[in-house]
Amino acid sequence: MKTIVAKFGGTSLADAGQFKKIKDIINSDPSRRFIVASAPGKRFDDDIKVTDMLISCFKKADNGTDFEAELKRIEKRFHDIISELKISFPLNEEFDVIRNHLKNEPDLEYTASRGEYLNSKILASYLGFTFVDPIWCICFNEDGVLDPVMTYRAIGASLHPLKNAVIAGFYGADSTGRIHTFSRGGSDVTGSLAAHAIHADLYENWTDVSGLMAADPRIIKNPKSVDFLSYRELRTLSYMGASVLHTDSVLSASEAGIPINIRNTNSPEDKGTMIVRKLPKGETKYPVVGVAGRKGMSVIQVEKVMVSDGAGFSAAILDILKRRELPFEQCLTGIDTVTLVIKTDLLRDCRDDLLDEIKKELNPDFIALKENISMIAVVGEKATESSNANIKVLDAISRADIEISTINQGAGKLNLLIGVPDDKYTDAIKAIYSTIETSSSDL
Repeated sequence: MKTIVAKFGGTSLADAGQFKKIKDIINSDPSRRFIVASAPGKRFDDDIKVTDMLISCFKKADNGTDFEAELKRIEKRFHDIISELKISFPLNEEFDVIRNHLKNEPDLEYTASRGEYLNSKILASYLGFTFVDPIWCICFNEDGVLDPVMTYRAIGASLHPLKNAVIAGFYGADSTGRIHTFSRGGSDVTGSLAAHAIHADLYENWTDVSGLMAADPRIIKNPKSVDFLSYRELRTLSYMGASVLHTDSVLSASEAGIPINIRNTNSPEDKGTMIVRKLPKGETKYPVVGVAGRKGMSVIQVEKVMVSDGAGFSAAILDILKRRELPFEQCLTGIDTVTLVIKTDLLRDCRDDLLDEIKKELNPDFIALKENISMIAVVGEKATESSNANIKVLDAISRADIEISTINQGAGKLNLLIGVPDDKYTDAIKAIYSTIETSSSDL
């Protein structure tokens, strides 16, 4: 029998009604043996995620202010789930532990992880599955960096003897027992690690949408869905803002060649999107699979005549960033120019000092900073092999009268990256999508 690891997100586990849907989904296929659970998400638009409520509790406890009312609201969220599911669960005892922790030694990552911990224990009780606490099998170093080799071994040792299990997402622990968390949305990473460790046949990621859309539905009305895409395409779209799947969750599954299926808990009959290494025979591979973007970037342009003839000019700029521990999104080079794309919020406290340091060390002929830039990725492994695709995208932006700040394709030919003003971001997405929607079959 094949084995499926199924991860359910916060909206899929927001209340008891969602728990019941999940039980039906799991019972419909015995291959869904191992379940990864998130903390309760929003039940409605103005609702608050449980993880955000827990972080609020921590901040109050850390500041020495009263957190009890907030903690009681969280406890009620879980009590309502348990009550409607009609299961027995020691909720009071669990919250006594959390309360004492907040009073005596509040720790952010421990507190933030309790939503996944409790939701997973409740789900395991409801399903009749074994609960697996990731403090024993998601292995971090003491500096908070994941140890994937130890993690694969530990997950395998924990899950292989079990017929069925629920493992909490989002967190693990180091050898001292201190809890560490992934970045938000990290339950996706837990699911991918588990799928890799047990050599699963499929990793299902259940959320509130029926797969990946070719563009943000808040900008494009009813964008087309994507049936198939590659691991690289998914990772790029996720990184650039398509928030269906955590960026790092692709790595473990792709290393093992495990297909990822993005599904909708509220419409389980929909096939969703399949992320695969190789397209199944008979399926059409469209050149462009989607467009996504990120706002809030800054572009630093440094010019110096004959820079291409001078050894180490670009390296010197990157050394400055390295010393400042300042990550960059892109580094573009020309005959006499080096262009850096950096998140604007990272420059907020060091912008002037950074520019002065570049001037002092490199003595450029010209240096300029342009803020409020959006980076948009047109993604498709075959898209940029076709000059026709690039021409259509750039022509659409030109016809929309949108200034282009930067263009980058790269040798990998996975995507075309275009910089536009933040206030033209929506217009640019619409213009680019029009070329995908009307021309994807003949690009």
